[in-house]
Amino acid sequence: MRHVTIKDIARQLNISPSTVSRALRDHPDISRATKDRILAMAAQFNYQPNLIAKSLQTRRTNTIGVIVPEIRHNFFSTAISGIEDTAYMAGYTIMVCQSNDTYQREAVNTAALVANRVAGVLASVSQETKDVAHLQRVMQQGIPLVLFDRVDDKLAASKVVVDDHDGAYAAVAHCIQRGYTRIAHIGASPNLSISRQRRAGYEKALTDHGLTIDPKFIVVEGCPEADGRIGAQKLLARTEPPDAIFAVNDPVAIGAHIYLKETGTRIPEDVALVGFSNNPISALLEPALTTVNQPAFEMGQTAAGLLL
Repeated sequence: MRHVTIKDIARQLNISPSTVSRALRDHPDISRATKDRILAMAAQFNYQPNLIAKSLQTRRTNTIGVIVPEIRHNFFSTAISGIEDTAYMAGYTIMVCQSNDTYQREAVNTAALVANRVAGVLASVSQETKDVAHLQRVMQQGIPLVLFDRVDDKLAASKVVVDDHDGAYAAVAHCIQRGYTRIAHIGASPNLSISRQRRAGYEKALTDHGLTIDPKFIVVEGCPEADGRIGAQKLLARTEPPDAIFAVNDPVAIGAHIYLKETGTRIPEDVALVGFSNNPISALLEPALTTVNQPAFEMGQTAAGLLL
């Protein structure tokens, strides 16, 4: 089937193609009656605008690029849903890229989105990202950039985050109030602001409650489940193991939970466990995981709203 063009509509109505074009863009110089005739004919022909040609004229598409470390992480998949919800209501579609938590893939994804003339970029940086020149170039080219969750302070871009410090503080204070005193932390790369802020909240809660920050109770791994398992194994191998663990996020906490169950360690009688992000899976564990709520859908909506 041949693609219907503006010229086809103009020929049917015996008017100029420029009049049709302006009417479809709701130009004020075109009368309401003429617009209605043109819109009715466009609907009859099932006219679809040529977005590629339009992007060549405007140098931008109606597509928003989204870069996340991993899509399978419930937080990011839910945030993407929030982004798509807000973008769709504003007439935009989204193009999602996964960095797989690596700097190299994040840089390649960013270049690909710019080459595809995206209208803007929403990004959550990888745990390997130290150099943000690739994201700086996005802004230098006049493309709006908003960071969410995993942000970088070196970029003068809008950022959407939760209070990672106070959320971590509340989680650790909760453990202390339940009588736990040897509270460990499984953290992630210090490149990430969330890692630094959540560790700082953990340490502040300990000192504020008269407990000592013990370096042997802090292990730095990564963000996936496998790292939680490794972290828990290291902590339980200590001569005096912890009686509670605060994990940097829920996937890490879930990995630790699996390891504790495999070794017959009772939760929370032997070791209490707290995560961060409120992954729905946390409620399905036995026992259910205590976790700090992170409103992913709303964060995605907010980030997309800021970008728009």
